[in-house]
Amino acid sequence: MAGLVLGPLLRHVDQTSATVWVETDGPCAVDVLDGTARTFEVSGHHFALVILTGLRPGTSTPYEVRLDGEPVWPPPRSPLPYSRIRTPPSEDDALLLVFGSCRKPLEVDALGPDALSAYARRMAGRDESEWPRALLLLGDQVYADETSDATQEWLAQRRDISQPPGTEVTDFAEYAHLYHEAWSEPTMRWLLSTVPTSMIFDDHDVRDDWNTSHAWQRKMRRQPWWTERLRAAIASYWVYQHIGNLGPADLAADPTFQKVVRSGRDNQDLLVAFADEADNEVDGTKGARWSYRRDFGRTRLLVIDTRAGRILAGGTRSMVDEDEFAWIEDNADGDIDHLLVGSSLPWLLPHTISDLQSINERACRRPGWRGRFAEWLRQTLDLEHWAAFRASFDRLTRLIARVGRQPDPPATIAVLSGDVHHAYVTRATFAEPVGAAVYQITCSPIHNTVPGPMRLAFRAGWWAPLAAVSLRWARRAGVPAAAVDWSRISGPHFGNAVTTISLSGRTAVTTIERATGDGLVPLAEVTLAG
Repeated sequence: MAGLVLGPLLRHVDQTSATVWVETDGPCAVDVLDGTARTFEVSGHHFALVILTGLRPGTSTPYEVRLDGEPVWPPPRSPLPYSRIRTPPSEDDALLLVFGSCRKPLEVDALGPDALSAYARRMAGRDESEWPRALLLLGDQVYADETSDATQEWLAQRRDISQPPGTEVTDFAEYAHLYHEAWSEPTMRWLLSTVPTSMIFDDHDVRDDWNTSHAWQRKMRRQPWWTERLRAAIASYWVYQHIGNLGPADLAADPTFQKVVRSGRDNQDLLVAFADEADNEVDGTKGARWSYRRDFGRTRLLVIDTRAGRILAGGTRSMVDEDEFAWIEDNADGDIDHLLVGSSLPWLLPHTISDLQSINERACRRPGWRGRFAEWLRQTLDLEHWAAFRASFDRLTRLIARVGRQPDPPATIAVLSGDVHHAYVTRATFAEPVGAAVYQITCSPIHNTVPGPMRLAFRAGWWAPLAAVSLRWARRAGVPAAAVDWSRISGPHFGNAVTTISLSGRTAVTTIERATGDGLVPLAEVTLAG
């Protein structure tokens, strides 16, 4: 009899449908409520995504998982509440969303308490009416390049870790181990089985500074182990994260998903070919779109890929290709009260850091040693956020301003981000006023840390006299003035944290909470609108 290895993960939920993801230790039929799916195989591992349709709006339904008819979830005698699928009522526009990024395994005790686990424990003790409707994980769910001690011991039993890439992971099986390590803790597993979860990757899901520049790409492609590593990263991301981001209609229209679930064989070669197509840049385009959209009543969540889709060759620097940016622009429009833009990388950084990134981008174009030195700085200091892709920064700024100037604009437009290992809230303003309240809300890490010198740098980045100096330097370097300005409302806050956004009608409130040994303590509460 097949057993449950990982999951269930409740992924896409709307008023009438849901998807539930599982990993099993063998081929089988997976049943959830009235839905059934056969497992599909990738590199000897078995998975299923059960698609449920015909659900009733405004219901809360406890569910079990059965493999070939045998119940395997929930665990017997679990102290946690029953996993449930909660569909939003058609007349209710309220949404409570929790988000964050950068979560190392719980086994790394030196990092302090895990904020998402603390949130799950508190949630389990509260009434279901207080549970969040959605969870957004904005990158670095796994650390392929910074493995835990336990994983390094496991890797040493598989291969010679004295040979490159050492204690970094190399293939699909090793990526699968990382996901098991990240998602197997009982409280985390219950949370993921109960709250619909959206995800997007960032650099450590593949490797630190992934796709920083074309020079970085060329350097990595010379490593004999890199091709297998990148293929495994993309294939495992597709299986463990991406397909759950899609609703039933998108899955039905996705040719790769349809091939995989119908093949009846191990799909490793199919996903290797897909990974190559997704990574290869041909005539300024990539072969896959990882960005996606979710609607929660009158709130739209638009998640932008800021890593895999980068265009870097031929002197071009764009976060995504032209077709994907056009898709993002098209999907930002709608009759909505709130637009949430998920981006693992912040759009608005501290002013000094933002200016330095734009200055560095221009310096990297210089010939000779100056350009090489600027490129070394870019890779050493991680100067590869939106401001370092200035054309993309300006295009995203124009998009947000356009949506905010519609005749009936959303009450709020908020860019939700992680990556930078601290939390803050900024309010954006434009020379030509917009009708929406526009914010950058950053929350990171869930379970990681930031070195003391970097804390100092983040604090100094907001210091007005230093920002004035960096602004003058940027103008002298030829960096044009941005069409947006921004002011810090809260932060920087350090420590493991999660952030919630509570939306009801046209009101919006965000709360940042830090994990302590006793649970979560509030750091800031900001009324965004209403």
